[in-house]
Amino acid sequence: MAIIAAEPIAARQQTQITLPRISFEIKGLNYDGSRKLVPTQFSKTVPKEGSAETGKPVQYSQYLPVPYNLDIELSILAKNQDDGLQILEQILPNFHPSLNVSIEIIDETREERDIAIVLNGVGYTDDYEGDYTQRRTLIWTLNFTVKTYLFGPVDVQKDIRKVILDYRTDIVRRPAELRYTAEVASTDEPPKQRDEIDPAKDKYKVVEQYQDLLADDQDFFGLE
Repeated sequence: MAIIAAEPIAARQQTQITLPRISFEIKGLNYDGSRKLVPTQFSKTVPKEGSAETGKPVQYSQYLPVPYNLDIELSILAKNQDDGLQILEQILPNFHPSLNVSIEIIDETREERDIAIVLNGVGYTDDYEGDYTQRRTLIWTLNFTVKTYLFGPVDVQKDIRKVILDYRTDIVRRPAELRYTAEVASTDEPPKQRDEIDPAKDKYKVVEQYQDLLADDQDFFGLE
């Protein structure tokens, strides 16, 4: 309205504005401590079918999101009361006073969350006072709070193909430090490299080994 009044050019003489009209504005973003999650915990998922990473020895890793409240103001500008009320009666019955919307937030991890949209209040403004040269303005203002989340980057990690575990025993006769090793080995001909094995298509086995690191007599603990 202010732009139209300040620039009355010839192109705007016939039609200055078309009503009814709806607009929205982001008013603020605030941290929501009541929905706080563990900051050091993260989730892991495997690639979905049909993606470029399907069947590969990788998985997606991502820290849990941070909860934030997004404040949005929705404005309805109408020419008369009837137009504005018809728009309102299509919006207000959906909020009690919140509306939950399930959306897929992250494409890679297929992260789905229910986002609550809360209707905080409805305001109404009717500027009817003035002379015949001024336009009457009917504005309904709806204030919403969207309980959303902010996510960090998605890391692509390979799955574990080899494990080495060292542990020490407290046997009086002979203290020992044992090493346990487990790794994936290909059984195809010719065999493939460990990192090139596709678990969904290739044949493989898990090879386990035990070793006493402090002595050469491996049969003392039955390791041979």
